[in-house]
Amino acid sequence: MINPKNKPIGVVDDDEALRIVADAVLKLWDTVDDLSRLRPAHTPHYHVTIFGSARIQENTPAYQSVKYLAAELAAMGCRIVTGGGPGLMQAANEGAAQAAPDNPDASVGIRVDLDFEQHVNDFVGRAYEHKTFFSRLHHFVQRSNAFIVTPGGIGTALELMLVWQLLQVRKLYDTPLILVGEMWHEMVDWARRHMVDNGAGLASPVDMQIPVVVDTVEDAVHLIREHHGRWQADDKALG
Repeated sequence: MINPKNKPIGVVDDDEALRIVADAVLKLWDTVDDLSRLRPAHTPHYHVTIFGSARIQENTPAYQSVKYLAAELAAMGCRIVTGGGPGLMQAANEGAAQAAPDNPDASVGIRVDLDFEQHVNDFVGRAYEHKTFFSRLHHFVQRSNAFIVTPGGIGTALELMLVWQLLQVRKLYDTPLILVGEMWHEMVDWARRHMVDNGAGLASPVDMQIPVVVDTVEDAVHLIREHHGRWQADDKALG
C-alpha cells in the first residue's frame, strides 16, 4: 500500500525519524518531571547525604573526621548517603556501618558508572547505580533531608552548587546545606564578593545565607541534631 506521499506505509525519512525520536525524548523528560514531584513532604526516614573527595586516603585526619561525623549521625537514627566510592565517601559509609551494624539501610551508596571506580566501597549496605551524573544527582536530591559537604574537588563542588541552586530557586526547602572546612568559607566569600558586594547583581544577599559554613564536623553534627529533632517532632504531629 502506498500513501499519498508515495512512501510505503511504516517507512519514514531521516528528518521524520529524528522528529519522532526528539518527541519521544521530550515526553520522557515530562514523565521524569512528573515523577520528581512525588518527593514526599515528610519522608519515613531521615537521610543525610555526605559529599566529599574520592581521593582522600584512610590514614588521614580528614578521613577519620568524616567517619566520626557519619557515625554520630547514624547513632541518632539518620541514614547516611554517599556516592558509594572511595575516599571520604568510604569514610562516611564506614562510620554509618559501624554505628548501625544491623541495618544495611543506614549506609547507602549512590554511585555512577566510571572506569576508575569499578565497585562500591565495602561499607555500603544498600547500593544504587546510575549511568549518568544527571540521574545520580537527581537521586541524591530525592533521597536527602540534609546535605553535608566535606573537602572535595570538582565533583564535590558540582554537587554543592546543584543543591545550592535548588535551594535558591526553592525547588528544595527546609533542607540544610552544611559546608565543613576553610575551603568552603573561601568559596562562599568569593561568591559574595563577586556576585553581590561588587554591585554586579548576579545574586541576592539572601542567596549567600543558604549554605551554612562551619569549621568542624562537631559543628555539623550539632546543626543536624537540631534539624533532625524538628523533623522528629513533625513526624509525631503527622502521626
